[in-house]
Amino acid sequence: MANPLKQLAGETAIYGFSSILARILNFLFVPIYTRTLTQMQYGVVTEFMAYIAILQVVLVLGLETGCFRYANKEGEDPRKVYSGALLTVFGLNLAFLACMVAFSGPLSAAMGYLGYKRLIIYVASILFCDSITAILFAKLRQEHKAVKFAILKTVKILTETGANLVLFFVYPAQPDFTYPIFAILISCVLCLMLFVPDILRLRLVWDSGLVKRMLVYSLPLMVAALPGVANDFLDRVLFRFFDTSSAQWQATLGVYQAAVKLAVIMNLFIQMFRYAAEPFFFQRAKDKGSKELYAVVMEYFTAFCGLVLLGVVGYIDIISLFLGRDFRVGVGVVPVMLLSYMLLGMLFNVSMWYKLSGKTNMAIWITLAGLLVTIVVNVVFMPRFSYWASAFGHLASYLVMFVLSAWLGAKYYPIPYKWKRIGLLFLLMGITYAGLYFCDLRVDSTLPKLAVNTMLIGTYGVMSWVLLRRRPVTEPNQ
Repeated sequence: MANPLKQLAGETAIYGFSSILARILNFLFVPIYTRTLTQMQYGVVTEFMAYIAILQVVLVLGLETGCFRYANKEGEDPRKVYSGALLTVFGLNLAFLACMVAFSGPLSAAMGYLGYKRLIIYVASILFCDSITAILFAKLRQEHKAVKFAILKTVKILTETGANLVLFFVYPAQPDFTYPIFAILISCVLCLMLFVPDILRLRLVWDSGLVKRMLVYSLPLMVAALPGVANDFLDRVLFRFFDTSSAQWQATLGVYQAAVKLAVIMNLFIQMFRYAAEPFFFQRAKDKGSKELYAVVMEYFTAFCGLVLLGVVGYIDIISLFLGRDFRVGVGVVPVMLLSYMLLGMLFNVSMWYKLSGKTNMAIWITLAGLLVTIVVNVVFMPRFSYWASAFGHLASYLVMFVLSAWLGAKYYPIPYKWKRIGLLFLLMGITYAGLYFCDLRVDSTLPKLAVNTMLIGTYGVMSWVLLRRRPVTEPNQ
């Protein structure tokens, strides 16, 4: 590629196709869920999805990033790298699945879901399939097979969508909270089956020495990623214990989750970016001027995230109509969650220093600090403020981790971020947000309000673009 930023942007767009489709379809199901399921039922779905998200990190052992490092390392055989990772993950997840099947009855009863032991088996089976395919998807990313990646992800997404449609609109029984999770299981099984030819072509081999080295590198990343995922989902688990201000914590959790879904656009862009950026950063690490390039990426990323945040806030009156009437009470937390996810994306950028330098153990302390903030905010404030404590817990946690990571990165792997320029972007975003808020207070009619909001958001886009274009971007190794 003549310009590395164009390569990154191109792959981000391809990876993002499946992510966009997944998020859009997931978002389009929110009106169905929030109009078909009760607040309490949707809260139960949210609780089990939180367990899946947290356990996925543990059961992959951080080997996705470990594969990127060792497959790019001189003297290592990529085939042995991915074989070792795949066999390790397969063995661990098979043991986990067997344990969950054996103890599904007592576990479901202890959780208060007597008679739903199949949910435990569904969750364990989803984790088994997803953990194996995570390594195979990482291999596609490493090989820059973005199109194949997107096709397989799309098939998985469409399968889940079809299963949901059949269960909710064709199956004669009354819809309940098992349907969305069973639909995910069907899609995960199909995705794993589609990868069977790739597994056979890999011709699995075992190199115990290589696997040990990969685990030494990857396990700290897994431990570090766990608090990060917990920051996203632990609050859902804590509702069971600390949301004492409501009669049914599952119902409040359902309202909160529905509102958080409206912040999906920010998470969508961050996921797209991460798929392409992680291998990109590793492969450019040895280029002349790579650190300067990383700094420029951060600026463009921040500016675009600001545009996403302002766009959702500016059109929130329309976007909120996707929720069932009973779920719209939680819409006020959407701006807080948007800013939280923006900081999470910026944290990904500034945290690349410990991955590129091999100091992955530092990640543990950074993310543990964030997890501590999450726990304290939720435990102290959730009994009184319910899901508002969860939203601000996200914001406080990501901010603490971002500051710590940026500070340590400047010490151990300096990247010349232009913090004044980034600060100006936040200033522009803050001024625009204030304008949107003032417009919401002063303008009652929908169409004039949308017109003013569009003008304000467009102004932010133009001004941030002008600010960024003041510094030309050139190829680092020229």
